[in-house]
Amino acid sequence: MSAIAAPIAAKHDLLTGMEWSPARLREFFQLAAEMKARPHEFRGALAGRFIAMIFEKPSLRTRVTFEAGMASLGGHAIFLDHTTAHLGERECIHDVAKNLERWVHGIVARVFAQKSLEALAESAGIPVINALSDRFHPCQAFADFFTLEERFGTARGLKFAYVGDGNNMCHSLLSVGARCGAQIRLATPAGYEPDAAVVADAKRAARETKGKIEILRSPQEAVEGAQAIYTDVWASMGQESETAEREAAFAGYQVNEKLFALAAPDAIFMHCLPAHRGSEVSAGVMDSPRSIVFDQAENRLHVQKAVLHSLLS
Repeated sequence: MSAIAAPIAAKHDLLTGMEWSPARLREFFQLAAEMKARPHEFRGALAGRFIAMIFEKPSLRTRVTFEAGMASLGGHAIFLDHTTAHLGERECIHDVAKNLERWVHGIVARVFAQKSLEALAESAGIPVINALSDRFHPCQAFADFFTLEERFGTARGLKFAYVGDGNNMCHSLLSVGARCGAQIRLATPAGYEPDAAVVADAKRAARETKGKIEILRSPQEAVEGAQAIYTDVWASMGQESETAEREAAFAGYQVNEKLFALAAPDAIFMHCLPAHRGSEVSAGVMDSPRSIVFDQAENRLHVQKAVLHSLLS
């Protein structure tokens, strides 16, 4: 018996965001813009298609936008709660993947470990989409740079500053931003830098797009003259035991009014959410008119609809 997903001509996964070339990313943003501007033209695009959503971590934006996006395209999403029994504990990942490929057309997985996601993709004959792992968060970074292109017309040459932890979000911003041709300055404390392999890939992509990647220590140096300032939580899900240690390490890395004043006159503030006001960002910056965090959140819907359309249609 063949898998239910057999009508899909070729299997393509979205595991890191590094799979997509700058040219493909440009085409993808155009599709997302069309889907946002004319959603009625895409109703029924995924009629009869099903996705399984495996979530080991809690979610607001990711779950709602994938479920709403799939429904708006005429398809259906089936939520599988793995917050108590993680993927691979009750049943091996290979068997989970081989079962799901008989029933659904794609898997959206929000997991603790990138290796779990890769194991799913290796075994499943249907597309696997990274809805967050410990290494990458490509859908969020796609939405972020899509939002920047809406705001500034293009991300090519845009002065983008990231202040904080070299985490999964940082990895995806580097990868996607480099493919968009952005001028990225990243500031992290010693010991919290992004993975060297991710940085190397971003620098390679930046050479192709005329972008630039700088890894710095000083938040002030990173933010000076920047048009977009981005931060994320200092302790991600699964790092709660490190909260006190991380708060001490990142004490000088809060994006507050004083730091933000060094940015360009038209600068905007970005955050993937959830945010901790008073920790990585001050309430004044988070809630100011310069903050576009809810524009980013809205665009998760449109970008993820484009991901689903690209991989499942």
